[in-house]
Formats: sequence, structure tokens, C-alpha cells
Amino acid sequence: MSTALLIVDVQLDFCEGGALGVSGGAGVAAAISRHAAENEYAHVVATRDYHVDPGDHFSSQPDYVRSWPVHCVAGTAGAAFHPELEVGPVRAVFSKGQYSAGYSGFEGKDRLGTPLRDWLGERGVDAVDVVGIATDHCVRATALDAAKAGLTTTVLLSLTAGVAPATVDTAVRDLRVAGVALTGTPVVA
Repeated sequence: MSTALLIVDVQLDFCEGGALGVSGGAGVAAAISRHAAENEYAHVVATRDYHVDPGDHFSSQPDYVRSWPVHCVAGTAGAAFHPELEVGPVRAVFSKGQYSAGYSGFEGKDRLGTPLRDWLGERGVDAVDVVGIATDHCVRATALDAAKAGLTTTVLLSLTAGVAPATVDTAVRDLRVAGVALTGTPVVA
């Protein structure tokens, strides 16, 4: 089995002090770096929100379900990876949400325009360990799409940060129902 570590949206805007800061995000960034250094993966890849004009995904009166304050705008500091995330091992970055909400990393493409699923398939990856931010939004969507794509999918919950206990609990239930393996306990305020 060829396994990739899939790091979801460990960006400044999703960590403490960012536009949509999640408590524990910086700590998760550092923990992911340690995990990547201590474990051997066939590939390490990352996704990022990289919004250009995502339409009604941005709102001055967000509902925090389908609409959100402005965040992770392409080319801004908030869209950058958190400095605690060691990006040296990352072989490809998949940008998502340029013109849509872009919750799942499987909506993303690398700098050459290759979709994440194709990139993994071209390298014989058949399993992914999913980590990152936020457990209840983009981690959930990415892991569900990985499972739908036929990949053996595990979410390393202790390497995720979630927004709220209720939505994290719902996400964990959804992942279990979809057959996603879960280990650890998510960081959640």
C-alpha cells in the first residue's frame, strides 16, 4: 500500500489571530511537522484555500455555514501556510476555492493544473492519512471525498483542529458512516 500524508489548509487565516482562526491551529501545525518528520510516507501533499472571487462564500453578514468573512485571499499573508508547518517535505500544493467555496482538497489543483485525485493516482497512492484544519469543515470534506474516490482513508484526529464541539461531533459521525478510519482525539475549544 502506498500512503500519502494529506495536509489540509494549515494556513494563517485558519490559525489563532487569523480571519477565521481556530483554537489550537498553531499547535496542530507544529504537531503535523513533527509527525511528518517521524513517519515515512510515499508522498506528503498539502491543500490550501486560495480564493480569488468565491462569490457568496464571502459575506459581510456571514452565517458561518455557507458564508464566511473574507479569508485566504490568493496572494495575501492570510493564505500562507502557518510558519509552524514545515513545508520542506511537501511535494505538491493543491489550491482550491478560487471561484467557489472549495471545501474539499479534491476540488484543488496543483500549479500545473493537475487535480489532487489524478496526482495521487499517477503516483500509485491508494491510501491517505488526512490532517489539518478544520476538522468539521475542510478536513471532513476532503476525507469524505478521499473515501468516495476509493482511497483507504484515515483521519488522524489528534492532528486536526476543529471549530466547535457540536460540529466536530457531527463530522466524526459522518466520517465513521462513510467508512473513514479515525484515530486520536481532535483539538477543539
